[in-house]
Amino acid sequence: MKVLFIGGIKSGKSLNAEKYIQKISKAKPVYLATTEFIDDETKQRIQQHQKQRSDNFITVEEALVLSDEIEKHEKTAVLVECLSVWVNNMLYHEKSFEDMQEEINKVMMQERDVVFVINDVSCGVIPENALARKFVDVNGKIAQLVAAECDEVYHVVAGIATKIK
Repeated sequence: MKVLFIGGIKSGKSLNAEKYIQKISKAKPVYLATTEFIDDETKQRIQQHQKQRSDNFITVEEALVLSDEIEKHEKTAVLVECLSVWVNNMLYHEKSFEDMQEEINKVMMQERDVVFVINDVSCGVIPENALARKFVDVNGKIAQLVAAECDEVYHVVAGIATKIK
């Protein structure tokens, strides 16, 4: 089963995804953390997420090649947190949308329970900066690609997850 939680920043999508995967997983689920770029703010966010998930997950880190890491964990469900950070990483490493699409397709072809988290960045104004516009465009396309292939999709607002698919 593939499931997507999408929502704005600080909408509660990560917590909802964590609770969901703990319900469906027969063993301790894997938390696949995609964060690569570390500054003081990012470190604080990582610490908040670590505290939130406590010892309820096996944490692994992978910034680019999600399919290989997910394949290693064939006996348990995997939470990918978060695809927006992964898109950022891929753009930073000058990967094309086609590279991202290929990687997502490899993940979707695996017969594993995977829960994805992605930011909904489509509700704001069009950014003035070209790189920010590219990120918004690619993140939106990846969200559409993943949502189309997922069995369930939840939109999260103010901590409340609403099933939309």
